[in-house]
Amino acid sequence: MKLAFVPFSAAALVLLLSAMPATSQDSTAAARRARPASATETGNEPRSNSEGPDAKEGTLPIPPETKAETKHDWTAGGRTVHYTATAGNLLVRDDSDKPIGSIFYVAYTEDGAGKNRPVTFLYNGGPGSATIWLHMGSVGPIRVVTESPKASGAAPFQWVPNQYSLIDKTDLVFIDAPLCGFSRAVGKGSAKDFAGVDQDVKAFEKFITRYITVNSRWGSPKYLFGESYGTPRSAALVAALNNDGIAFNGVTLLSSILNYYVRSPGYDLDSTTYLPSYAAIAWYYNKVKHQGEMKDFVEQARKFARGPYAEALAQGDHLPPAEYDAIAQKVAMFSGLSVAYVKESKLRLSPTRYRKELQRGDEQILGRYDARFEGYDVDDAGETPGYDPSDTGISGVYVGAFHDYIASELKYTSTEPYLLQGPGLNQAWDWHHRASGGGQGGRGVQDQPDTIIDLADAMRKNPKLKVFSANGWFDLATPFFGTEHDLAQMMLPPSIAQNVQFGYYPAGHMVYLNVDALKSMHADLERWYGSN
Repeated sequence: MKLAFVPFSAAALVLLLSAMPATSQDSTAAARRARPASATETGNEPRSNSEGPDAKEGTLPIPPETKAETKHDWTAGGRTVHYTATAGNLLVRDDSDKPIGSIFYVAYTEDGAGKNRPVTFLYNGGPGSATIWLHMGSVGPIRVVTESPKASGAAPFQWVPNQYSLIDKTDLVFIDAPLCGFSRAVGKGSAKDFAGVDQDVKAFEKFITRYITVNSRWGSPKYLFGESYGTPRSAALVAALNNDGIAFNGVTLLSSILNYYVRSPGYDLDSTTYLPSYAAIAWYYNKVKHQGEMKDFVEQARKFARGPYAEALAQGDHLPPAEYDAIAQKVAMFSGLSVAYVKESKLRLSPTRYRKELQRGDEQILGRYDARFEGYDVDDAGETPGYDPSDTGISGVYVGAFHDYIASELKYTSTEPYLLQGPGLNQAWDWHHRASGGGQGGRGVQDQPDTIIDLADAMRKNPKLKVFSANGWFDLATPFFGTEHDLAQMMLPPSIAQNVQFGYYPAGHMVYLNVDALKSMHADLERWYGSN
């Protein structure tokens, strides 16, 4: 629905949610000053006669570029930021300069800071997901209050000033992907213009170029911040921008899946990739002996996964019985599952089965995006979970709070429904990708994207480009060990490879759901931005 949808996973349910005015939150009034919004056109370039509700027959309506602006304050750590919140849309055009998409965004910019202040572009993944999750939960000036890792339940919903915002370091622009949120195809645009790895990157590049042009931000330090599928987008996007003369200062990768070739289910690498995550989860649920610290236990799992475990799986049916038993014992020790179950699974533990098996007997299943979330399944006999409690546990509060906030605080309303997931985008996604620089090993066009190639190309051409990889210990959608493997395959010289930094947090895919983890991630990002 909102995050890392790989081409092999089931399609998510599309939720259509109207953006209607709602009552403001009294709890936030004292922390921010707001004035009625002004809805204005950007007006930076002339419009053709086809732009507007009277577009030519056979085309979709082409709206003007408009924006609603409100003024606010944010205070944390002795620093007060007076900022403008801008909710609006910008048009992206095809190669014939005809509008094909209207992209919705919400920008938070410090008042009076000048045009050289850093600006960060943020987006979620899917592919085909709106950016409500990052916008309302991560590093923006407000955040939703949840009961994480418990289900948050129904209204009333609350948002509060986010003391862990990055608004003191950088302006923030949250972008809804094409055909998601309030973003729409316009003119002769259609899903085929956006539903694909390269099509999506092209649309985001056009939006960013348009934004920095309209807002005179060419001289600003520039950053990308992508979550889940937003990470391969970032890797390919930063390379595309760089090749077109727009050099970025840094990229934040939150919960990454960068190489789809090696993430295909059924491969032995898939089993070894998840084992360190199982170790962290088993530690969290007290399913393994606690000796030392969790990070030390996870490091032991890493070493076992890289070495004896990988070697054993490679031998397959030729693995001697004594070694088979020894490996099963080790896998059980790290995963918290029984030796018998590990043997029944032929030493290969899928994350879906793991979510059902670890708490079997209590009818509890674990979350995919965040294994700290538990939920009750229909019965305890099944092989796989009936749903993802880390998804259902937070969707209601995010959706409800977003609609309340954007109407009452940002003064933005729309007659269009807000689409959490672009209708049919994930299912129709074109996974072919032409890597920047032609691809390592002469692969050229790939049928599944390996965007590590793109990121490496960008870092070679822009040796000052910095990368920060943020990871949750308990994420079973994009396991951290897989990210470590991928980012180690860029074949960079040491002087450039050192530009990649990692952060690890006691959370899942959406690190910010754990406020303590958000605090730690914020501290790491503050240092990272300060060092760039």
